[in-house]
Amino acid sequence: MQTRAIEGLKVETLPIEGMHCASCVSAVERSLRQVAGVEEAVVNLATESALVRFDPGKVDMARFRKAVEDAGYSIPVQTEIIESELEKDERRIRSADRKMWIAWAITLPIVLWMLPEMIFGFNPFGGFAYNLAMLILGAVVVFVPGWPTVRSAFKSALHLTPNMDALIAMGTIASLASGVVAVLHEAGIGPAFANFGGVAGMIMAFHLTGRSIETKAKGRASQAIKKLLTLEAKEATVERGGEERIVPIALLVVDDLVVVRPGEKVPTDGVVVAGESSVDESLATGESMPVDKRPGDSVIGATINRQGLLKVRATRVGKDTFLSQVIKLVEEAQGSKIPIQVFADRITAVFVPVVFLVAAATFAAWMLFPSFFGGIALWASGFLPWVNPTMGTTALALFAAIAVLVIACPCALGLATPTALMVGSGVGAQNGVLIRKGAAIQLLKDVRIIVLDKTGTITRGAPGVTDVVPLNGFEARELLRLAAAAERGSEHPIGRAIVSHADSLEAKGRGTLTVPEQFAAESGRGIRARIEGRSLLVGTTALLEEASVPLDDQAQEAKRRLENEAKSVMWVAIDGRAAGLIAVADQVKPDSALAIAELASLGFEVAMLTGDNEPTARAIARQVGVDRVIANVLPEAKAAEIKRLQAEGKRVAMVGDGINDAPALTQADVGIAIGTGTDVAIEAGDIVLVQGELQAVVKAVRLSRATFRKIQQNLFWAFFYNVVMVPLAILGVMHPVLAEIAMAFSSINVVTNSRRLQRAKIQAEA
Repeated sequence: MQTRAIEGLKVETLPIEGMHCASCVSAVERSLRQVAGVEEAVVNLATESALVRFDPGKVDMARFRKAVEDAGYSIPVQTEIIESELEKDERRIRSADRKMWIAWAITLPIVLWMLPEMIFGFNPFGGFAYNLAMLILGAVVVFVPGWPTVRSAFKSALHLTPNMDALIAMGTIASLASGVVAVLHEAGIGPAFANFGGVAGMIMAFHLTGRSIETKAKGRASQAIKKLLTLEAKEATVERGGEERIVPIALLVVDDLVVVRPGEKVPTDGVVVAGESSVDESLATGESMPVDKRPGDSVIGATINRQGLLKVRATRVGKDTFLSQVIKLVEEAQGSKIPIQVFADRITAVFVPVVFLVAAATFAAWMLFPSFFGGIALWASGFLPWVNPTMGTTALALFAAIAVLVIACPCALGLATPTALMVGSGVGAQNGVLIRKGAAIQLLKDVRIIVLDKTGTITRGAPGVTDVVPLNGFEARELLRLAAAAERGSEHPIGRAIVSHADSLEAKGRGTLTVPEQFAAESGRGIRARIEGRSLLVGTTALLEEASVPLDDQAQEAKRRLENEAKSVMWVAIDGRAAGLIAVADQVKPDSALAIAELASLGFEVAMLTGDNEPTARAIARQVGVDRVIANVLPEAKAAEIKRLQAEGKRVAMVGDGINDAPALTQADVGIAIGTGTDVAIEAGDIVLVQGELQAVVKAVRLSRATFRKIQQNLFWAFFYNVVMVPLAILGVMHPVLAEIAMAFSSINVVTNSRRLQRAKIQAEA
């Protein structure tokens, strides 16, 4: 059970026991929404949970428990730790398997006895023994392994919220009732009647078989989130008081110094303070290549240290870690509903009562028009061995009504959307795509324009050296080395970019930086320095003109060319001569052009939104292949620009960093927030991308399309199955046992189809 606060309200995830179909979901939702203080309640059949948003001053757990019990279900007492979710699944599977095997142990003799009588009319033990055995064995199956189903049906009927179990129970009990009449007839008391008592046992056995397979399939469908629950390290090696000690992960605190050896999991989110290594971050990003880590780099809890020893300063622990945030976001996505589900919910809310009416109408129609339906039975008996027109009108009417009750089950409808969303969100979490709002899955398919914020999305969001142009015989490496040495004391972003670039080359053994002997900064123009006995100027044209440094036409043309590429250009003069130019710009991310090309190939119009001036914005747009540029936009005006695009009649997705882009992300039909490493708690985005690269957007698009396709397929097959099978049952040509098999198969098919999402190709092209 998880709780968090939103705008004065609390959001809590409640486990719900006893739900089996979409009617169960509707009943629990309706009961929870009627509780005073509850703003919203969304129940998920696949995860067997309810996401409730409520005012904590008006409602407490006791009220929730009572509301759920009033609907005929229960909230289990939470005494187990969260890791026991896997054990809980195993327990459910064992229980479902046990009921199934007990049912079949009793049903198999029914089948072996029934088939010769049904097909060949051969009954070695006589009519009375046959009818009595069918009744007794069928009743044992229904009321022993099938008792939870009967009990659930009774509770749902008692609370006037009949569910799928009510259909099964009604069908099996009606079948048993026919067996009672048949036995009484054999005893010379009642009228002649066909005995469906054995059919009751077979219906329940197949029902329990379907439930067992479905339980296994649902468990496998939710493996992604459960796998996340087991990923974190259980212990950590901590330096305290000058000694290393091993402590449980729950006892870690912020600022603990953690030692991570090769092959070990990083126990919590933190910053490397000593050591170098490569870390496998595939659980966060879905990328298989390890990431190099040095002092100052961030690391994510539960990732794996591949090589050297690292010392990490803990920055987040417990529920604040990256992994905990991912689990929270995935659980919320799985608990949400998407627009297409509203249609299914409207149907399932009245589905079971309508089925009861259809079954009653079927029985009445057979009784009122026996010749018409009897003719169909006579025709079908020529090729369907289970259709027996000699049973009599009442028995045939009951046979058809039972088949309607058994086959018209809303279980598949209830599982169609949540299982696909559950698998899709789990696959996304394993690939660095966190779906916060399930509705984004559907809305993204209708998006026509994807708007990309420039800074931090298309570009790195920090200046970097792009060009070093030597002049007058100077060497580029020496030019950069001296300029960086001069900038050592500068706080200007351009100066820091030059130093950082030189430092990276120094780390590769390509130069050594020295400390300036003299240094002076001139505001707005640059710096003056003396290094190794040489006089240096690094700055603007005005700085060099003031020092009477000659600048020829070739040098001026080189500067104009770089500036036309939206780069900031610094002159470097050494001993009174122009030594060269260093260009600095907010660098385009390496994957941006390829990602934008892929988005265009997927049918999107891609636009770039930026506060930069038009020439600078156009220069970046040309580099990455964006045709539509919206420039000179202040941060507070970005949302208005999104609204203007929406006014064109197109759905718009916005991709930004989730901080200063929050209003625009919220205004967009789908907001896609790019996180950085552990920073995934971005409330403005409907979808959060752990990776900073733009190709993660391609992943999100492909995942959303694949997930929505599965939802559409699931709903189609769930409806198609009922549209085809129910009329066959009404006409009396569908045996109740075959109807139960078909019903169970429809639910299993929906869950299995959803699981195919695990093989969906969402990776961007290399």
